[in-house]
Amino acid sequence: MTNSTKPRNRTGWYALACLLLVGSLLALSLVVAKVADGAGAPRLSFLMVAVTGAGVLLLTVATQQPQPMRLDRRIVEYSLVSGALFALPNALGFLAVRHVGAGFVSLSFAFPILVTWVIAVGLGMERVNVLRLLGVLLGLAGGVLLAWAKAGGMQGAQGWVALVLTIPLVIALGNIYRTLRWPGGAGPVYLAALMLLGGALALAPFVLAFEAQQLALLLGSTGVLRLLLAEVAVFTVLYVFYFMLQKIAGPVYLSQIGMVAALVGTLIAVSLLGETVPPYLGLAGVLVVLGAVLFHRGAARRETPPPATVEV
Repeated sequence: MTNSTKPRNRTGWYALACLLLVGSLLALSLVVAKVADGAGAPRLSFLMVAVTGAGVLLLTVATQQPQPMRLDRRIVEYSLVSGALFALPNALGFLAVRHVGAGFVSLSFAFPILVTWVIAVGLGMERVNVLRLLGVLLGLAGGVLLAWAKAGGMQGAQGWVALVLTIPLVIALGNIYRTLRWPGGAGPVYLAALMLLGGALALAPFVLAFEAQQLALLLGSTGVLRLLLAEVAVFTVLYVFYFMLQKIAGPVYLSQIGMVAALVGTLIAVSLLGETVPPYLGLAGVLVVLGAVLFHRGAARRETPPPATVEV
C-alpha cells in the first residue's frame, strides 16, 4: 500500500464515521421534534429557536478558530440560500411529524441520494460508477419499501405524505448548492453557523404569521425547555459534522445520511415512541446497509475531489 493510498483510506473511514453519526443525529432531531410536539410546543417556533441557538453556539466556536470569518456578498448569499434550502425541508418535517409520525418523516430522508447523484452526474460533478450506482439503487429500494409500507397505513394523511415526499428534492438542491457555491477559504464550522442562522431568518416570517401568540409556550414548560435545549445540542453537533462531511466527501456521499436517518429513525420511533413496526423492516434495513457499504467501496476506489466552486 502506497503512502498516498493510506491517507485516502483514512479519509474514507473518517467520512463513513461522520456519515453514521450525522445520519443518526438527523433521525434523533426528528424524534425530539415529535416528543416536543406531543408536549405542546409550537412546532415552527421550536425549530426556529433551536436552529438559532445552535447557530449562535457554532458562531462562537468559529471565532476561536484560525480561519477568517469574512462577511461579503458571497457569504451573505450563501447564508440566505443555504439557510432557506435547509429550513424548508426541516419545517415540512416538523409540521408533518404529528400527522405521519417520526418514522415516516425519517424515511423521506432516504430518497435525496438518488436525486443528488443524478443532478451531480448531469452537472459533471460525478462520474458514473457501477458500485456507487448499485449502492444508491439498493439504499433507495430499502427506503421506498419502508415508505410504501408506512404510507399504506396512513388513512386521511395522504396530503401530508405528499408534502413529505417533496423533502428529498429540496434536500438534493441544497446538497448541490452548498458544494457549488462553497466560499473559498471559509471553514465548515463558520458556514454551518451561517446556514443555521440563515435558516432561522427564513423561518421567522412564518413563525410570526402563524405562531406569534405561542412563542411563550417554549419557556412556559420545564419539559419543553429541556427538549429545546436537547434539540439545540443535537443541531450543534449534527451540523458541525454535516459540513465537515460535505467538505471531505462531496454532496452525493453526504446525501447517504438520509438512508442512515431512515433506518435509525424508524428503529427509534418503534422502540421509544411506540410507533407500529412497519412491514419489511428487516429486509429494508439489509438493503440500506448493503447499499451504504457498496457506495462506500465505490467511493474508496476514486479520490474524492474538493468541493467545486463557482466564483462570481
